[in-house]
Amino acid sequence: MAIVKKYLAKIEKIESEPEGIYTISFSSNKKFVFNPGQFLHLALDEYDGVGQWPESRCFSMRSSPDEDKLKITFAVKGNYTNRMANELKQGKEVWLKMPYGDLFSQAHSLNNCVFISGGTGITPYLSLFTDSSFADYVKPVLYFGARTKQYNIYSNDLEKAKRINPGILIQTYYEDTDGMLNIEKVFNNNGNSATYFISGPPIMIKTFKIFLLSKSIEENKIRTDEWE
Repeated sequence: MAIVKKYLAKIEKIESEPEGIYTISFSSNKKFVFNPGQFLHLALDEYDGVGQWPESRCFSMRSSPDEDKLKITFAVKGNYTNRMANELKQGKEVWLKMPYGDLFSQAHSLNNCVFISGGTGITPYLSLFTDSSFADYVKPVLYFGARTKQYNIYSNDLEKAKRINPGILIQTYYEDTDGMLNIEKVFNNNGNSATYFISGPPIMIKTFKIFLLSKSIEENKIRTDEWE
């Protein structure tokens, strides 16, 4: 597990399409060290690098550990993310503390892995899918749900994932045309032997996990990205 460090990071780029979704790229004079699937704490207030850590929020890394720039994507949902949308500008410096989490570093089979994500919950998966280690997974499956096609801003990452692991099966669902992700259908397609990863809104994680447990899936085969 990587050691938690503090990074003074510069905002290199901000993308804000579709409305309410922001992707931020950071650089630092220190190399960002983390594992796929981990997350960071981002602080907006001034900090001297040594004193008490200020108020912060958690965000999953979207980029792979091999990339020079670190990338996150977030949806504006509350006061803190509203501040981020209003205050973060290209060239601004902020403090990051990272890495945290063990979503993929916990022992698990690389065969028959099912990745379920809603909205920006796909981001921790992308840090794995775009990493060279993803080539070791055998026939992975991604179920990705988004509000509309406009909210699928991850095509470049998923194309890279296909190049790294041509065996990946990607199934995308848009609420306005396909309805919401259906965990019963996901389970019926993959069964009891799969390892299920779930990332997305807290209510989705909770209900999907309860359903899988009701189907006698072993708890260590249900991995969730929960840190809020």
